[in-house]
Amino acid sequence: MREAGLGDHYADHDKALFYHNAAGVPFTATYIQAKGDPIADLYEDIAAEEKARATYQWLIDLSDDPDLNDGLKFLREREVVHAQRFREAVELLKEYNQQKKYF
Repeated sequence: MREAGLGDHYADHDKALFYHNAAGVPFTATYIQAKGDPIADLYEDIAAEEKARATYQWLIDLSDDPDLNDGLKFLREREVVHAQRFREAVELLKEYNQQKKYF
């Protein structure tokens, strides 16, 4: 298990999922950014998608394996589409906020 890089993880968590980043730092709720304002929260989502896209691009640049790169390119493009949809949602919210409200 140690040779596979799972020694510490297995000893602490058996086969259970235990989320952590590539450096082994455990997930914490402080990673979740929410302001309660839909537009601000969507911009936070856009930033997260762009960071993921940049990470996939970095991995593609490091790899010379065409099969691996194909999968990474798909994931990178998925992040681009997610960011585009979030941007569209921001524009819809801005339009809605500019409409006169009738109560």
